[in-house]
Amino acid sequence: MKLYYSATSPYARKVRVLIMEQGLQDAVELVRADPMAENAATRIGNPLSKIPALELDDGTHLFDSPVICEYLDHQAGGEPLLPADGARRWSVLKAQALGDGILDAALSLVMESRRPEEQQSEFWQARWISAIHRGVDDMAEDIQADEASFDLGRISYACALGYLDFRLPDLNWRAPHPDLVEWFSEISRRESFVLTVPPA
Repeated sequence: MKLYYSATSPYARKVRVLIMEQGLQDAVELVRADPMAENAATRIGNPLSKIPALELDDGTHLFDSPVICEYLDHQAGGEPLLPADGARRWSVLKAQALGDGILDAALSLVMESRRPEEQQSEFWQARWISAIHRGVDDMAEDIQADEASFDLGRISYACALGYLDFRLPDLNWRAPHPDLVEWFSEISRRESFVLTVPPA
């Protein structure tokens, strides 16, 4: 299989972390791709021209990160990072959605900041910032209730917080959440996160 990715994409980082945690490094070739390049959609097999995208051995493609993560987790065949059923499955999926939602708002904020200043929307910037802070608040409560779990939801949380540090350090999510900072520091020591830190 081939995973088309960018080293700075937090969504692709989530998949790369799962690959390492599930021991799939030999089964998945990592291929860097620029989704903005000409004909990128055809090359990576995603008509939306977004990464990550996964090319299977039979030449078919999967996207986006939640779909890829579930597929690879199932392929691994070991202890699942996404439970197959039951209440725990829905809890992990909800956490993944929260982490990805924070990323969606953060990415929108980053892209808006790159527009000419006179074209930037204060309304949308404020809305995205509020969504990020509310999301991190909810994340902190979830982690406090269960600090020991490690699953796809927790991977999503850590990738979201890492992206905030990487692209939006001025938001300072850390100050109100010392317990979450401690949890993030601990999970960031895992080899899968160390090896996928975005380049400076």
